[in-house]
Parts: sequence; structure tokens; C-alpha cells
Amino acid sequence: MRKTTLLFLHRPLEKQILLAMKKRGFGEGKWNGVGGKLKDGEDILDALIREANEEISVTLSPGDLLHVATIDFYFDGKPEFNQQVHAYLAEKWAGEPQESEEMRPEWHDYESIPFESMWIDDPHWLPRVLAGEKLNATFTFDQTGASILKMEVNSI
Repeated sequence: MRKTTLLFLHRPLEKQILLAMKKRGFGEGKWNGVGGKLKDGEDILDALIREANEEISVTLSPGDLLHVATIDFYFDGKPEFNQQVHAYLAEKWAGEPQESEEMRPEWHDYESIPFESMWIDDPHWLPRVLAGEKLNATFTFDQTGASILKMEVNSI
């Protein structure tokens, strides 16, 4: 299964999370964290650091990244969309998040996360990691990702 990365910058004292509006490609029109596919020979942390810099112009250090979830996503009838996402939180970074041709970042209060404009699985796991849990999860979607056919979310 293809491995991908997902990062959410957050300010826990202010109870704020940085989401980015996907402007093109897979997930276009949805709020999400930043991240993406690994390049050949790249490990998860290198990919996460590269993607965050490319998508929102921030610089991260590996020691500031907290792994919070491993999530397997399956798309019924679309195996090319299947992926294992390695999700991280970061409280420290260098630079101010900036818009790119792919993502438009915006800070949101934990209480007003726009779940209605995010992937349908996000309400089932993101609040839990923001509350300090670490998770393993599996979601099976229909072909479009609009419906969850099956899910399992476990604390680790």
C-alpha cells in the first residue's frame, strides 16, 4: 500500500489547528492538513518536511514532529487510491504559513473545525488526536470517498 504523510500544525494553548484548502488534485475543495506521497528513496519524515515546505512554506525539524496516527484508507473498487497515512502534529516550525499554488492555509479554533468541508473520516479521529490520543485506524470508502463503508479506530 502506498505510504503518504499528513501534518497538522497546531497551537495547543490557543486550541487552534492549521488547515489548508486543497486547490487542485486529489481532495480538491477540502480542508486538510498538509502532506503527500513519498518520493523514491524518501522516508516518512523527509517527505513530511519537504511537503510542508512546498505546500505552506514552513520549515520543520524531525524532533518537533509527533506521530499521532497511522490510518489505512481503502476505496472500494479504486485500489489505486488506497493509502496508508502517517499523521503528525507539530507545535514548532520556522516561517509563517503561506499560500501556494496547491494549498491555502488558515487557522481554525478546535471548536469550529469545518468538518463539513473535510474528508468524511476526519470527525472520527482528528478530535481524538487533538485531545492527546494516538491512534491506529482503518477506513473503507465508496469509490468517491463520499461514504464510509467500514471503519475501525483504536487507541494505541
